[in-house]
Amino acid sequence: MHQPAITGTGVFTPENVITNAELVKAFNAYADIYNAENAEAIAAGEVVTKEYSSEDFILKASGIEQRYVIDKKGVLDPKVMHPLFRQRKDEEPSLMAEMGVDAALKALAQAGRQACEVDLLICAASNMERAYPAVAIEMQALLGVKGFAVDMNVACSSATFGIQAAADMFRSGSVRAALVINPEICSAHLEWRDRDCHFIFGDVATATLIERVEDANGACFEVLSTRCATEFSNNIRNNNGYLRRSRPAGMADRRDMQFMQNGRKVFKEVLPIVSDHIGAHMAEEGVEARDLRRLWLHQANKSMNDFVGRKVLGRTPAPLEQPNILQDYANTSSAGSII
Repeated sequence: MHQPAITGTGVFTPENVITNAELVKAFNAYADIYNAENAEAIAAGEVVTKEYSSEDFILKASGIEQRYVIDKKGVLDPKVMHPLFRQRKDEEPSLMAEMGVDAALKALAQAGRQACEVDLLICAASNMERAYPAVAIEMQALLGVKGFAVDMNVACSSATFGIQAAADMFRSGSVRAALVINPEICSAHLEWRDRDCHFIFGDVATATLIERVEDANGACFEVLSTRCATEFSNNIRNNNGYLRRSRPAGMADRRDMQFMQNGRKVFKEVLPIVSDHIGAHMAEEGVEARDLRRLWLHQANKSMNDFVGRKVLGRTPAPLEQPNILQDYANTSSAGSII
């Protein structure tokens, strides 16, 4: 059985930054427009007034101070409030592939490898730009990767599940080198007009190169053990897809076609599951809290991460023991822990 190791990582960061101040200004301008257009219905009690957002509210709720995005102009236009992406021609690289290739080349360079030495590519992300052809196979062609490629969608766990799948293939002896790429264009499925979630996400792409430990050119992280678990919940949901239903009569849009979340219920659901999952895995492998040097947690919410860190370590983690990039990148779904 071969021992897998992470030998290189790469991050593509978009050029555009949206600060909380910019975001709040745009959202509040949108709220003014909405309230003015619905003044009569609001007065009659048929429509609820849009409340203002604030920088203090965002920071307290999430720990986020800014986010990187592919398109800034559309998001900050109170009359648009969503990113504006150019429809690319079929012969052009897709946006996800372009981002992913950038991150992958950085991971390969760090590991001292060429793309032609890779024989597995997994594109693991919370949303895919299209159903087919697979974005992974497009990136395979752009990079010159041999072997095979596959798309994987496990929402915010996509990166870790991709690493798990690749690691299992190493252990079985079916691959020698694998790229797990996570191009996350979260701005496209976020509802920027919803005060409760308009600040959550940012865009980024990450890549992880995994090789047999004996093939590593330098320092690496050995993948000692992996453990996955899933549990169904309706408290985070997005109903957009190829079976998209028509809009009911009189409804301007479908709110459920974008990111939906019941934040309080998610908090109560996720924290015990994550803490118990990590604790059980550590116990299974004979790892004590004092043995851990880093906790690379999913970057969803600072309060949630702080809770998990205290639960796992039995004390408040020092900053370097539990790195946090939420303040700079916001939630970038599966890519956050890789950043």
